[in-house]
Amino acid sequence: MDMTVLQFLAAPFVASLILTGIHAYLGVHVVERGVIFVDLSLAQIAALGATVSLLMPFSGGDPHAPSVYWVSLAFTFIGAAIFAMLRVKSARIPQEAIIGICYAVASAAAILAMSKATSESEHLKDMLVGNILAVSWHEVGKTAILYGGIGLFHYIFRRQFLAISQSHNDPESTGLNYRFWDFLFYASFGFVVTSSVAIAGVLLVFCYLIVPSVAAMLYAENIGPRLAIGWTMGTIVSALGVWLSLQLDLPTGATIVCTFGLVLIVMAAVRPLFIRQGDEAAATVRRSAARGEG
Repeated sequence: MDMTVLQFLAAPFVASLILTGIHAYLGVHVVERGVIFVDLSLAQIAALGATVSLLMPFSGGDPHAPSVYWVSLAFTFIGAAIFAMLRVKSARIPQEAIIGICYAVASAAAILAMSKATSESEHLKDMLVGNILAVSWHEVGKTAILYGGIGLFHYIFRRQFLAISQSHNDPESTGLNYRFWDFLFYASFGFVVTSSVAIAGVLLVFCYLIVPSVAAMLYAENIGPRLAIGWTMGTIVSALGVWLSLQLDLPTGATIVCTFGLVLIVMAAVRPLFIRQGDEAAATVRRSAARGEG
């Protein structure tokens, strides 16, 4: 692999690391809250907003126009408000059902909107799998600054967000205005998703959010170790996916998605070995402690 290829892949790889950093963290909250498809739904709502904007005269049909981003973000905020307001402790309809309905309707609406566009097939492909190889260093820089700000926001209010995520089935027990904090969570989530979809597409964004968190849950109980496992997995899979797409001449986004799936299967398959070794080590410690007391 010569230096020209490495320089070409540098920006996409750094972008994938940035996606890993923020999405693995947000994924911990999503899994704790049990709203697994919220990212997929918000990503699709963001994609719908971008599609609608492309049909408007002010965008000029340019998917990279600033107006496309802001319309997409506005649609995402609407979705965030819906998800925050519809969550109640004893709702007859689960929140996940509402999220799924929003995803289905947004997907269908995007298809209808794209049927009126001149390049609907290419836009649909970009929405689903993105084109992370086309990312520029300027986009990488803007995304890093935005995600850094979102990360700082979550760090400042980490106690509130963690309290509500870990008490998702009984949010009133936290003593917080959970609808307000839910909206702030989903709104910040919307900033991330809107930018991520433009870079990587709906499917890859979903994988970066959910797969590292699910994999981390197989091996760790606490949030700190889960984040470490999720960030490590995301980094390795990103590098492996980009390399495989280059070697096999495959679409990069779809290759990374499939690589995530394969690595998750491997991690699940070898988990019993680690659990058995951990149990044996714990038993050895207990026997040693018992002999010491004797």
